[in-house]
Amino acid sequence: MSQRQVLQVFEQYQKARTQFVQMVAELATRPQNIETLQNAGVMSLLRPLLLDVVPTIQQTAALALGRLANYNDDLAEAVVKGDILPQLVYSLAEQNRFYKKAAAFVLQAVGKHSPQLAQAIVDCGALDTLVICLEDFDPGVKEAAASALGFIARHNAELSQAVVDAGAVPLLVLCIQEPEIALKRIAASALSDISKHSPELAQTVVDAGAIAHLAQMILNPDSKLKRQILSALSQIAKHSVDLAEMVVEAEIFPVVLTCLKDKDEYVKKNASTLIREIAKHTPELSQLVVNAGGVAAVTDCIGSCKGNIRLPGIMMLGYVAAHSENLAMAVIISKGVPQLSLCLAEEPEDHIKAAAAWALGQIGRHTPEHARAVAVTNTLPVLLSLYLSAESSEDLQIKSKKAIKSILQKCTYLPALEPFLYDAPPNILKHVVGQFSKVLPHDSKARRLFVTSGGLKKVQEIKAEPGSLLQEYINTINNCYPEEIVRYYSPGYSETLLQRVDSYQPLIN
Repeated sequence: MSQRQVLQVFEQYQKARTQFVQMVAELATRPQNIETLQNAGVMSLLRPLLLDVVPTIQQTAALALGRLANYNDDLAEAVVKGDILPQLVYSLAEQNRFYKKAAAFVLQAVGKHSPQLAQAIVDCGALDTLVICLEDFDPGVKEAAASALGFIARHNAELSQAVVDAGAVPLLVLCIQEPEIALKRIAASALSDISKHSPELAQTVVDAGAIAHLAQMILNPDSKLKRQILSALSQIAKHSVDLAEMVVEAEIFPVVLTCLKDKDEYVKKNASTLIREIAKHTPELSQLVVNAGGVAAVTDCIGSCKGNIRLPGIMMLGYVAAHSENLAMAVIISKGVPQLSLCLAEEPEDHIKAAAAWALGQIGRHTPEHARAVAVTNTLPVLLSLYLSAESSEDLQIKSKKAIKSILQKCTYLPALEPFLYDAPPNILKHVVGQFSKVLPHDSKARRLFVTSGGLKKVQEIKAEPGSLLQEYINTINNCYPEEIVRYYSPGYSETLLQRVDSYQPLIN
């Protein structure tokens, strides 16, 4: 065989390997091909090609593996069991930028599925190499490494701590300062994933100087970047008063309020979440949000969107109102109650209704004035129907019941209470009758109305245990009226009158 023929054989072999990995990488982009590739034992065929002498074959083999591992945890598990990870980690440090990107993609694809698979990546020593890649001159390599680190960190505090211990945080903070938008997004997302698990991990991110750089990018025109920035600040602020105050001190108000009007729904949601995580901690932080116009802005935001996008805003109004009478009044003044009532009535999802019910309860529980502000929106009957409905989730029933009780115990607006005399179950009814027993002794106009509307008659029909609290309330109400009026509206009195008519002997002159 001549030298030329030998070279032709090698060329054909190289061409066949190249075609094979390219075809597998292409096939792996379509879900319908995955099972067939898996059954054909494609993993074991790709593995030796990771060490091929031709760089493009190595890179394409890694890309194909990444796409397969990305598809499901079984294939990711096969990468681990096939002893492919050590090979990737070794090559990650040695090869060119194209291979580094492909190798980091495989690590991300494996690590995203479960804490166990992410731990396998940590155990094979990948973190140190990925952190080194964060310093690469190529933005794409940095992006791929940051993404892999973020997917590992998001599972739990232990894995997140491993990423921190490898020295990733200061380099991720540098990455958010790079000019490339895609790199900024991925780095901000990774910092968010690290921060979310504990105050200590969030503090590590803060200590690296992340807050100031994140806060400066809130008004960046890129919507996807804004989502990640707001998420990272939320994950930091949620843990403690001190961390929330640090976020506030970065002068995010009133800038962050503009995000509540963003055209991107998830920017709105993440901005509401950030404000919620700040407001929930203390009355002082809530007051700061109110002073910045945050309550009115969140109320408007709730009105401009639907579904889960509304949820953090609904909860934020509840947290603000829970702190004090004045803060609850700020929610009322900002038209928060009608908006929450609307959510309660029109949202199809029970967990959103439950949040709205909880928030309304937090507003109405302070004083009669607060309770009236909720009652006049006709919210109480809606809450009652949700509490009584067999279709409502257990959480929605519990939150509706608590909200009704908290509002009723302060409500002195009798027109809102009267329908409950007819519809409420006994455990709610006692609170309604209790409120009438507080108001009627001191309001002659209300006493007259209570008779003409049929309220007094209805109270006489209630069967209460002798000596019970409910019976005491009924007695207090009855004591507001002359005895003959009470007797007139008592059940069976008409029969007694008829008997008296029957037995009455008229006087005949």
